Amino acid sequence: MAFSNASLLSSSCSVCNRLNPLLFSTQRRRRISLSRSHFIRFRSMRLITVAGMGDSGVFTSPEVAKAFDFSAEERIYKWWESQGYFKPNFERGSDPFVVPMPPPNVTGSLHMGHAMFVTLEDIMVRYHRMRGRPTLWLPGTDHAGIATQLVVERMLAAEGIKRVDLGREEFTKRVWEWKEKYGGTITNQIKRLGASCDWTRERFTLDAQLSRAVVEAFVRLHEKGLIYQGSYMVNWSPNLQTAVSDLEVEYSEEPGALYHIKYRVAGGSRSDYLTIATTRPETLFGDTAVAVHPEDERYSKYIGKQAIVPMTYGRHVPIISDKYVDKDFGTGVLKISPGHDHNDYLLARKLGLPILNIMNKDGTLNEVAGLYCGLDRFEARKKLWSDLEETGLTVKKEAYTLRVPRSQRGGEIIEPLVSKQWFVTMEPLAEKALQAVEKGELTIMPERFEKIYDHWLSNIKDWCISRQLWWGHRIPVWYIVGKDCEEEYIVARSTEEALQKAREKHGKNVEIYQDPDVLDTWFSSALWPFSTLGWPDVSAEDFKNFYPTSVLETGHDILFFWVARMVMMGLEFTGKVPFSNIYLHGLIRDSQGRKMSKTLGNVIDPLDTIKEYGTDALRFTLSLGTAGQDLNLSIERLTSNKAFTNKLWNAGKFVLQNLPRQSDLPAWKAMQDFKFDTEESLLKLPLPECWVVSKLHMLIDAVTMSYDKFFFGDVAREIYDFFWADFADWYIEASKARLYQSGGDSVASVAQAVLLYVFENILKLLHPFMPFVTEELWQSLPNRETALIVSAWPQTSLPRQAESVKKFENLQALTRAIRNARAEYSVEPARRISASIVASSEVIQYISKEREVLALLSRLDLQNVSFTDSPPGDANQSVHLVASEGLEAYLPLADMVDISAEVQRLTKRLAKMQTEYDGLMARLNSPSFVEKAPEDIVRGVREKAAEAEEKLTLTRNRLAFLQSTVLVSN
Repeated sequence: MAFSNASLLSSSCSVCNRLNPLLFSTQRRRRISLSRSHFIRFRSMRLITVAGMGDSGVFTSPEVAKAFDFSAEERIYKWWESQGYFKPNFERGSDPFVVPMPPPNVTGSLHMGHAMFVTLEDIMVRYHRMRGRPTLWLPGTDHAGIATQLVVERMLAAEGIKRVDLGREEFTKRVWEWKEKYGGTITNQIKRLGASCDWTRERFTLDAQLSRAVVEAFVRLHEKGLIYQGSYMVNWSPNLQTAVSDLEVEYSEEPGALYHIKYRVAGGSRSDYLTIATTRPETLFGDTAVAVHPEDERYSKYIGKQAIVPMTYGRHVPIISDKYVDKDFGTGVLKISPGHDHNDYLLARKLGLPILNIMNKDGTLNEVAGLYCGLDRFEARKKLWSDLEETGLTVKKEAYTLRVPRSQRGGEIIEPLVSKQWFVTMEPLAEKALQAVEKGELTIMPERFEKIYDHWLSNIKDWCISRQLWWGHRIPVWYIVGKDCEEEYIVARSTEEALQKAREKHGKNVEIYQDPDVLDTWFSSALWPFSTLGWPDVSAEDFKNFYPTSVLETGHDILFFWVARMVMMGLEFTGKVPFSNIYLHGLIRDSQGRKMSKTLGNVIDPLDTIKEYGTDALRFTLSLGTAGQDLNLSIERLTSNKAFTNKLWNAGKFVLQNLPRQSDLPAWKAMQDFKFDTEESLLKLPLPECWVVSKLHMLIDAVTMSYDKFFFGDVAREIYDFFWADFADWYIEASKARLYQSGGDSVASVAQAVLLYVFENILKLLHPFMPFVTEELWQSLPNRETALIVSAWPQTSLPRQAESVKKFENLQALTRAIRNARAEYSVEPARRISASIVASSEVIQYISKEREVLALLSRLDLQNVSFTDSPPGDANQSVHLVASEGLEAYLPLADMVDISAEVQRLTKRLAKMQTEYDGLMARLNSPSFVEKAPEDIVRGVREKAAEAEEKLTLTRNRLAFLQSTVLVSN
């Protein structure tokens, strides 16, 4: 059963309710049909539908829903997944497009950073899938060594259990239990964002195959002499009892103190001392030298002598000179504690100074600190300062803002500490990674990050890869029981292999034990792009089909810690860069540009945002940023893009309600006869239709090029502008002149064909950004053979008529001019006015052909619109408009306003405006005001006076024009 437009217009279709009443009154009762997948009943003037591809009940038509229902998103996602659309399809035979997902921590909960990378990667994946490439988005999660162990330890602590009480095996078992129970949270949240990953290939960094890859990588690097063990400076977490990476250290500015302490010069008088300013006085027990600048005349006499370290029973350290010391900072004297400061450590290694460690692994002071042994580092600081005051070795203590390094996971203050760890020699690996960019094998976007990449790799330090944890990849190193660990160890792929090697050297009764440390989580992450595809089994089908991957998308904040390491590892183990392109996005900040944090209370939760605005609006908002730059996220932007979703929905409603009924085969045949892929077919179209199709073809080429260049912000803006400004605001309105006038089916058919053609292509172009609402609308359109997610991308290089575009732009300019005049004279919206259009015969020819469109868009009285090449006889009683060169219009004033009443109104208004202007000028002419008032106040009054003068002039001119019109009329 089908219903007339009149019936449908009684519903909530806001688009149709804005129809021109004059034209609407003459419309035929055209019948509207629904797509073949809809079943419709008519009960009490209501439409009830069960819709969807294959009658699955998944989809809902905009004909029966006022707005897109966000709750449908999860149903649509499950339908996509159930149909296998997320898996790569090799039927089209194109090169694969592969994206490895940056694996979120298994402990993670969705935040805007996740939402950003999921949105951008899904845009890439959906676009290339529609382009016909076998597309694979590899998902997975990271075991997150420190974070996960910390979560489980806290859970156990709530039960009164300590990790050491359980033992390593039982504790690891508890962590795996936690992972199985809670580890899928972040995955399900990522799905909520619409991520079209191939979940059948989901990986976890502790999976058996990935674990084999990690061991293989360690063994190969060690065999090449690139892995070694040694004692060096690391970031130490006293609470977690492990080294942590630079990435896991966050710096915050916090209030503290700067302590000024006297270091007496050995052999000198009581006045011979050096004042040292330090924020960590407890580290003085680890001092091995005192340094000054060689050109600092204040201290030149002390260079080469000895200083006495306070509270150490007279321990002496040399006073040396080095240009590293900033003589203008503080007192110009530097205490060197190489065991507890990164810079001091490097200076000591350069100068050959000894290194003293004063701290235990738990943050307490050791025996080197003498009487302070056993005290917590911060307790020791307080006691030491008090003792220094008693002995007269203090100068002053002053407030000072500290840059405090804190553990990203535990929040405690990190301690620089020399510790025995495993390291990777990075320089030879970095050299290959640098060459990959130089040779063009790897492209970094934005390009400016290439310099940062080059600088970091050119100055790279060896990588500490060991962590003192129980959760993670156990380091594949074994020691001989009874032998010195530093003298002899075995690197092997398994315990069995290690035992065999040990027996070959030490006999069958030898006993071995494995290194207790695990590898840095970033070590396994660095292998992610190729280990997830089956490496080191190079014959693995996935590895052959999908490696190297196409693009790595991630935040610029981990360019070094993860991305650069993946490039180095990929080149080392596979001989190829692991991906061809690196796309870096920025951070998500609040509307004021501040970093989101719980402290500021400005965190925007993605899941809450989805509930209120929909996934599509969130994704579209996040996509509008520029590569590499931070994005300020505001509620206003989300609200605007939610309105965009609604606008798209209403446009779909309009298109559907104005298609022929399904049984009207002649009407459908007439629609199908219109083609848009040749110059000849385009030239046959009426002007508005030729214009919008030409603009669409231009859009397809532009956005396809931008997609290929990863300019996603440009794509979003270009589609948005075309849909809203060209299609919805202009063509949909213009099409009503065809759809609702008496003139036979042929008149309506061209508009129906163009509406459907343009709208379905808009859905295709927009789908990678807004997958849910576009799929819902696509399924509502008639004769859908495939789902939108796997439909073919619009063809590029289609014809366009530049001349027709220019002609319609003239029609638009004329319409805007008339609309502006109506607004200026406050013409009632429902009032139809006369118009004389003056132009050359050539312009009149194409403008007059579209008189119905012009009348509809400009609210003109169709029966009183004339076209001529010279001004009308009543030109001096009309408003004269210049729309563009050679195109003018004359609007009779009598049609727009009651001239006499308007003269009276403007006369009163002019008097009031004059009074206000005179008041402003009186203030400006007063010397006391100009000389005594603040400059900004005076400037404000001048600006108001200038604005008032301009308005006065405009009002006088308009009043004079109206008065002259009255005289002429009389």
